[in-house]
Amino acid sequence: MAENQLEPVDIVVISIHFVVVLLLGIWSSYKANRSSTAGYFLAGRSMSWWLVGLSLYVTNIGSGSFIGLAGTASASGYAVIAYEFTGLFCLLLLGFVFMPVYISSGISTVPEYLNLRFGGSRLRLFLAVTSIVLTVLSSLSSEMYAGALIIQQTLGWNIYLSVILLLAMTVVYTITGGLTAVIYTDALQAIIMLVGAFILAVIALVEIGGFENLYLEYMTAVPNSTLQGETACGIPQESAWHIFRPANDPNYPWPGVMFGITLLSAYFFCTNQVFVQRSLAAKNITHAKAGSVLAAYLKLLPMLLMIWPGMISRALYTDEVACQTSEVCEEVCQNPAGCSDIAYLKLVLELMPTGLKGLMLAAMIAALMSSVTSTFNSLSSVFALDIWTKLRPRALETELLIVGRVITLVLAVICVLWLPLIQAFGAGQLFVYVQSITSYLAPPIFGLYTMGYFFSRTTEAGAFYGLMFGEAFGVARMITDYAFTAPGCGQFDDRPGFVKSFHYLHFALVLYAITCIFIGCVSFLSAPPPIEKLKGLTWWSRHEKRILEVKEVTKNIEKPLPEEKEKEKEVEDTEEPEIGFIRSSWNFICGIETEKPEELSEKEKQDMFAKITSLDEHPIWKRVVSINGFICFSVGVAAFIAFR
Repeated sequence: MAENQLEPVDIVVISIHFVVVLLLGIWSSYKANRSSTAGYFLAGRSMSWWLVGLSLYVTNIGSGSFIGLAGTASASGYAVIAYEFTGLFCLLLLGFVFMPVYISSGISTVPEYLNLRFGGSRLRLFLAVTSIVLTVLSSLSSEMYAGALIIQQTLGWNIYLSVILLLAMTVVYTITGGLTAVIYTDALQAIIMLVGAFILAVIALVEIGGFENLYLEYMTAVPNSTLQGETACGIPQESAWHIFRPANDPNYPWPGVMFGITLLSAYFFCTNQVFVQRSLAAKNITHAKAGSVLAAYLKLLPMLLMIWPGMISRALYTDEVACQTSEVCEEVCQNPAGCSDIAYLKLVLELMPTGLKGLMLAAMIAALMSSVTSTFNSLSSVFALDIWTKLRPRALETELLIVGRVITLVLAVICVLWLPLIQAFGAGQLFVYVQSITSYLAPPIFGLYTMGYFFSRTTEAGAFYGLMFGEAFGVARMITDYAFTAPGCGQFDDRPGFVKSFHYLHFALVLYAITCIFIGCVSFLSAPPPIEKLKGLTWWSRHEKRILEVKEVTKNIEKPLPEEKEKEKEVEDTEEPEIGFIRSSWNFICGIETEKPEELSEKEKQDMFAKITSLDEHPIWKRVVSINGFICFSVGVAAFIAFR
């Protein structure tokens, strides 16, 4: 589709949306405390539970989810909803199990936890680099592919120019406002996205004749190329209506669905800086838990908002969405490998009335912007606080803030350069690509965190060598999988048995188990860590108060060096020069305050540290949140049973 598919009214709606989002981002930039790393990267730890919950949800449900989930559902049924239902449980795991330890440890980034738990810096540095690489390969790549597809199919604009414009706008308020701006704009994006998706879901259900007619229409949605005998592929299977399938199912074997997806989701929500950072921005542990519960409830919505619409799209537009020959697919979506990824966009363009069509596309682009800005902010915090501080241990607060902003620009450039490779995947393989990449690299990381959390005997040597072993094993499998690519439908599968018969979800389970065993064995062969060093750093010691050490690098409680004090004294003795417009603008962008904050005493620093690491909760609100967590868990179990 090379032509613009929108009416002028739709363009106006999208433009108004962008202006409102940009103004909100700039407003929140002024509201934010941007002159400290805690203010810029963690929103000053001042976010309410509903802002945290909406930000968690919209960060997870980006345009990649609209494209990926709907596309996969159109091709193979609703078993892919297992990722969303499992995410419900893992969000509860984040709030009620992982966040208490994260908060009691006083960290700003997830890799920082390893530095405190095990000592040394090699684990923290390695994990920081691995996290950035994994996020760029999976999250950023999927979102940018989805954004490029939206532009290509609807607006007819030049892909690179459009992506650059989107990135430019998101980078503006991400750089200036930090996490505060990202969370406030996330809340707006979530409302727009949910309203637009609900409207489309209702229209699509009415068009197909309701739920009772969806089964019949989907099961008879066979493309003409199959009916005419050109290929035997493209026939819907009965398994499309089940989450749990036989253990040898090539797409969703039941052991992988129950345990493998749970493992990947637990890594994704509980040890991923992008999501943990939002919960760390909460006012206290109660708000962090409540935010997780709200996001968990919202994980029930994708079935209605994305899965069923994807299946409806196949039923309504079978020859386009379910095309099986390269010639037809090339004509439909300029991708000879397949067009299942256009399922959701097809519904938007064909069913949404003028004006609402613009609103829905604005919602999808909003989801893209939200995910990208959230990822930018999280990766910049990891780079600044975990990598740059190792390269320059005496880096000042201002330097770290500038570095965090600069790396955001670098990541934006990488996104643009990455587009050709992202487009090469396409054809409904985006979701599988993201999950397979995660299964190769994530299980050892999650194994490391779970051993550090729950097994006090785990040592630095065991953690480091176990992680190295697990990652090497995972990379070897990844290379093997890409060396022996899966054949297309109807083609002979000549891959080795350990590749074609060893599903990536099953491999993730084995990799996790091997990593944990290796970590445990090496830990028993090395000296145990001192008990006093584990206060507040394990599940069993989370209520034991940690004391802020002078030598500890705590970026939200900065301690000036002696020579810095001398420089500050010299500056105070000189008259403050008048600051011009250019310098004032630069200071605003970089978060540099012209007025120096009052230096805290050692007691004040200890009191502040005790406050941000406190796990104290109001008894009534603690009970309310816990009851809601239990109800949400029960609803998740019921959802699995209902769609089993």
